[in-house]
Amino acid sequence: MMSTLSAGILLFLIMDPLGNIPLFLSLLRNVDPARRRLVLIRELLIALAVLFIFLFSGKYLLSALQLKAESVSIAGGIVLFLIGIRMIFPPKDGIFGGDVDSEPFIVPMAIPAVAGPSTMAAVMLLANSNPGRTVDWSIALFLAWLATSVLLISSTYLYRWLGHSVLVALERLMGMLLVALSVQMFLDGVVAYVRLSS
Repeated sequence: MMSTLSAGILLFLIMDPLGNIPLFLSLLRNVDPARRRLVLIRELLIALAVLFIFLFSGKYLLSALQLKAESVSIAGGIVLFLIGIRMIFPPKDGIFGGDVDSEPFIVPMAIPAVAGPSTMAAVMLLANSNPGRTVDWSIALFLAWLATSVLLISSTYLYRWLGHSVLVALERLMGMLLVALSVQMFLDGVVAYVRLSS
């Protein structure tokens, strides 16, 4: 049984705020300095709204697609594993490709940087695994988003203070933790599926 704190930490790791700092700084580089914080807050709020939609409507979507919680757990574990691997061994052009010259709107800052497919799958999995704990999952999601927002809003200071190499090292550490969590999620899904099948 996952606790609220564990769920919050999982979601925080998936959102990967430290890994997103260089991306966000590059995307906001050509935005008017007076608008940067406003744009960042707007994108973070859009991401939060999208994630809450998936949290509350995820079970209906799974029902409509006739998917079992076990299959979502196994698929979620695989997706998180791949995300973790990309965090440990990032591609040269970044996870989301090149820079954007115009002011970013929804893509790629809100989606998929903060509210990515893996985060959406994780909140759907939480909601479907224990529907009676929606309040707990809501708190976990909000706390993970809040911690992510604080780090991203202070990204300029963090980048100057920690430096690029330290941020890369921290992102790879978070990737290692995410890989371990993804393997556990995959195994839990397999065990639950075997129990249902036997």
